[in-house]
Amino acid sequence: MNDLALETYLGHSKERILATLTDWLRIPSVSADPSRAGDVVASAEFCARLLREAGIPSVELLATGSADEPGSGRPAVYGEWLGAGKDAPTVLIYGHHDVQPVDPVDEWTSPPFEPAVVGDQLLARGSSDDKGQVLMQIEAVRGVLAERGRLPVNVKFLIEGEEEVGSPHLEDLLWRERDRLATDLIVVSDTTMEAADIPSTTVSMRGLVSFDVTLRTARSDLHSGIWGGTVPNAALLASRLAASLHDGDGRVTVPGFYDDVRELTEQEARSLAAIPFDEAKFCQQAGVAYLEGEAGRSPFQRTGARPTAEVVGIHSGYGGPDIKTIVPATANFKVAFRLVPDQRPEQVAEGFQQWLAAHVPAGVQVKAKPCGAVSPLLTPVDHPAMRILSSAIERVWGTEPLFSRGGGSGPEEALGRVLAAPLIFLGVALPDDNFHAPNESLDLRQLWRGILAAGELLVDLGSYRVVP
Repeated sequence: MNDLALETYLGHSKERILATLTDWLRIPSVSADPSRAGDVVASAEFCARLLREAGIPSVELLATGSADEPGSGRPAVYGEWLGAGKDAPTVLIYGHHDVQPVDPVDEWTSPPFEPAVVGDQLLARGSSDDKGQVLMQIEAVRGVLAERGRLPVNVKFLIEGEEEVGSPHLEDLLWRERDRLATDLIVVSDTTMEAADIPSTTVSMRGLVSFDVTLRTARSDLHSGIWGGTVPNAALLASRLAASLHDGDGRVTVPGFYDDVRELTEQEARSLAAIPFDEAKFCQQAGVAYLEGEAGRSPFQRTGARPTAEVVGIHSGYGGPDIKTIVPATANFKVAFRLVPDQRPEQVAEGFQQWLAAHVPAGVQVKAKPCGAVSPLLTPVDHPAMRILSSAIERVWGTEPLFSRGGGSGPEEALGRVLAAPLIFLGVALPDDNFHAPNESLDLRQLWRGILAAGELLVDLGSYRVVP
């Protein structure tokens, strides 16, 4: 490890870095809470100060919002260091400074915005998702500048403030600032590794298509004693539709759903197979008694490499105390499809509309409202930037990283598409860090390794050349 670029720097900086992160985590930058809007701004200003202190000469807050309400969104932070020159590669580092709500607060073992260190764990909302990982990248740039006086690549930071509410204004921001944000490569640090002793890197993110479906079977709810047994029941129909989304093998029944699904490469399949899986622990973490899903596919394949359809809500009839004897006239269910390469959101959406038309009886009013669409993304494991990242991770962790596919969907697809650049993922959070849940934490050993790996990556990317 003596050859690592930032080993000496990190050796005398840990106390300061931990204090800095602790101060940042005290800012309750909950983007979903309108009453915390000022805190999100304060978090952005704190991040901007960190970039300036790291040696980034040009830093500013970027306003976000809709065309009708400019500036109505939460601010992003932009910074750039272009001292490597026009012939050197340019790297854009993406992350976010907003955090999830803390509910239920009574399940936290310590106050969510009063950071606490317990052993090697730093507990606080935002510790792993994503302030700790953003600071990891900032400190890597700061360290390389401190140790070498310059970077071998031009670096741009884009740290947004709306990721936890779906990045509603990010794509508009990307198009508006496209020339300034132009880059050869995007580095994302908002993902996980499989385990502290099993380094891995994400190579894809799933896409997303979702619908809010409403059904009406009658003008109004009907007396179940008079009409029951003769008229269609909206609650029963919604239940049947939800159950019909999958066949007996757990496969989605939407026409053409699997037509364009790209199978794992041999290298990816080996990586997934090499990850240890403890079913009992997995169930315990989820709080469930058993697992289910597409037959013939492992849990790791189902959560990242295979497309899914989930009923994320179903509502109908009377939900108050005791009972109300009616035949419900209306029902609602919500469906979210996670997509994998090379599925296209518009094709899946069309297939779902066809499926509904075939399954809803004549005379029932049905409306399927689209609730957004995101395309999947994939960086091939043999991409030159992936090889550079893998080498950096291997030098720090001492073993070659495995390749995993991310199960979630986020703004990364828009980043790659609008900026026309490949993405690589250097994430160090762990599956049991409780992001989005009470007692979110960050393993400090992962943070220190992450800073070292981010430094190695910055140095090695000096040799990166754009792939046509």
